[in-house]
Amino acid sequence: MDITAILSPIVSIGGMGLIFGLGLGIAAKKFAVPVDERVEAITDCLPGANCGGCGQAGCEAMAKSIVAGESPVNGCPVCNTDQVAAIAKIMGQEADASEKKVAVVRCKGNHEMAIQKFEYVGLQTCQDAHLLGGGPKLCSYGCLGYGSCMAVCPFGAITMENGLPVIDRDQCVGCGACERQCPRSVIHLLPISSSYHVNCISQDKGKDVKLACKVGCMGCGLCVRQCEHGAIKLENNHAIIDPSLCEGCGKCSAKCPTKAISDLLEEIHKSESIQVPGSVPTSGNNVSI
Repeated sequence: MDITAILSPIVSIGGMGLIFGLGLGIAAKKFAVPVDERVEAITDCLPGANCGGCGQAGCEAMAKSIVAGESPVNGCPVCNTDQVAAIAKIMGQEADASEKKVAVVRCKGNHEMAIQKFEYVGLQTCQDAHLLGGGPKLCSYGCLGYGSCMAVCPFGAITMENGLPVIDRDQCVGCGACERQCPRSVIHLLPISSSYHVNCISQDKGKDVKLACKVGCMGCGLCVRQCEHGAIKLENNHAIIDPSLCEGCGKCSAKCPTKAISDLLEEIHKSESIQVPGSVPTSGNNVSI
């Protein structure tokens, strides 16, 4: 047996592999993209939820954005004060104080309060219900109540009670996932220090609001006249409270004839299940998809 005939191709292939390996090693060093060590350090400081509340694809993308100067050091809504301070230290900056935000539900139209125009039988998501004639509620602005917001909350801050989401302020980090998911923009982020807010975003006129919901804002303007600080204005037939101007006196809530204005500190944890004599009528029609 000719040993040379066996060894020759082995040596040749081995030599080629060595040459190619050395070439790739040199090329990797020559064309390597430098990685900023701060990206990894900031990623470690971020919560790792990848919730998208910062507007980036994930925590690593947010870290790169902070290092590039495209996002502020306090741009992550989930980070606590210590995490923001750690990120600021890595970047050699001062940590600006930013107030935590929490999600609020701008609707009180639960099963007892809101009138249904038909019985919905289909996929139990708010998006699918909304596609069918705007949903089963007579009010075309109210919460549909199928829990799509609860399904996307990465922190377990939302539960459903009596057809409405209830948000736990302690668990909510203000990431905005629920706000983005809601097809009717019923959920909104407010500074945690906010006192009062309007539980309705209907733009219908007062008569139509009364027909659709027992606790909707009728745009009567009584709250505006009660506010001594100019914190409330009427826009598109419903009241809007500016949290930066609200002093929390509660006069607007006390005067509201439908109790559409709530004290966040007292009511955000509770299911809005106000009992009213008599049952809420429905049309009785069945619509299936």
